Amino acid sequence: MSEEVRAILAHARIRDCLVRLARGEDRRDATLVKDSFWPDATVDFGIFDGTFDQYLNWVIPGSPAVVSTQHLLGQTSIDLRGDNALTETQVIAYHRLDTGAEHRDSVLGGRYLDRFEFRDERWRIAQRIMLYDWAQDQGVSADWSQGVLGAPLRDQRFVGRAHGDFSEEFFGG
Repeated sequence: MSEEVRAILAHARIRDCLVRLARGEDRRDATLVKDSFWPDATVDFGIFDGTFDQYLNWVIPGSPAVVSTQHLLGQTSIDLRGDNALTETQVIAYHRLDTGAEHRDSVLGGRYLDRFEFRDERWRIAQRIMLYDWAQDQGVSADWSQGVLGAPLRDQRFVGRAHGDFSEEFFGG
């Protein structure tokens, strides 16, 4: 296999890993999250710093105050260095927060700085650091479960949740 093909495959597999991880965090799916990190990985979000096992216990099942999240990934810069890769991925992360009195929407923008390692024919994250570029409090959350843009939903299966929504049935889980 040529070096060019190896590089193309590495880029595709690294990006796939990042997408699986974002879905795993949003759905609070430990299997998807575990599949994205090496067991000896470290994670530093500024508000959390620790080993992968500590991170997994922090993010799954997640804080009950975080009702739902959605991580939208932007471009990923990938610097391949043999069996290592340094990446920077743009992210916009939405969080619905339960304050006890109300639900509030918060959105932040930042970048994941990941060090990937290629082991056992797989690319996974060995180290993740989060940089925060901006954050906004969007205020009290709208109740989208009743409908969208003035039109009622036919069925509650159209309402997304961190876990237990229609996506689990869709993917056969």
